[in-house]
Amino acid sequence: MSGPLLIALAAALWALDGVVRRGLYHLPPVTIVFYEHLIGSLILLPIVLRTLKQEVFTSRLLLTALVVALFGGLLGTLFITTALLKVNYISFSVIFLIQKIQPLFAIVSAGFLLGEKINKKYLRWAALAIVAVFFVTFPNGSVNLDTGTETILAALYALGAAACWGLGTTLSKLLLNQVKSSTSATILRFYLSTVLAFVAVFLLGSQNSLDTLVERDFLGLVYIALSTGLLAMIIYYKGLKKTEAKVATIMEMTLPLLAIVVDMFLYQHFLTGSQYLAGLVLLYAMYRVSRLNAA
Repeated sequence: MSGPLLIALAAALWALDGVVRRGLYHLPPVTIVFYEHLIGSLILLPIVLRTLKQEVFTSRLLLTALVVALFGGLLGTLFITTALLKVNYISFSVIFLIQKIQPLFAIVSAGFLLGEKINKKYLRWAALAIVAVFFVTFPNGSVNLDTGTETILAALYALGAAACWGLGTTLSKLLLNQVKSSTSATILRFYLSTVLAFVAVFLLGSQNSLDTLVERDFLGLVYIALSTGLLAMIIYYKGLKKTEAKVATIMEMTLPLLAIVVDMFLYQHFLTGSQYLAGLVLLYAMYRVSRLNAA
């Protein structure tokens, strides 16, 4: 399976993420982030030594891995979880609107950090994809800003998530260029994110929540770690190893596309004609961008 297709598959798994997270609303966001990475790290434990002993660890590699864990693993997940909590997981309009600029952070940072060339053909299809995903998310292009008193805070956290994940795509590609296998990158990301999240739990004063998990919470966190967390990240890094960051960030738009479908089947929020049309346009634009992959 080609790199761009693997990116799309990982993003499809992420589309299911919000369904489970909404059941963990009573936990502090940083606690959720800590446990999902801790569980993933424990699952990876049997292959850690065998995998990492093949790598040559330099200060540059460790610094790159640490920055990836900080932006992609901790801050990005923490910001989006907090944003969803601010609107009680029931209205996603502002959050999805802000997230539409995530590719801009990835495209610009890929040019600066990776030297990826942005030509007119790429810009044309990338712009079409961004416009299409806007209309997929919002029926007839109408944005609902009535999400409660904490809409502004939710928007700021969503903006932070967009910046962290957009930059995280580029930084992850930079990390993959420095290791021999995508599995090594996955291990480094999960273990370092676990450490950073554990420190953040205490810095944010949420340590009392660490021992308040009930069985339902634990099962939800295990599901996140196994599917939308660890499994999705393994698939994503395998795909990103063979994909340019500027292409990967467009393929990640599978997430909002599938999230709308999940919303339709689980919560009976049906799509409008404009959303179906925009979905087809988005799929075609993603296909054209994937054909431009030169990694």
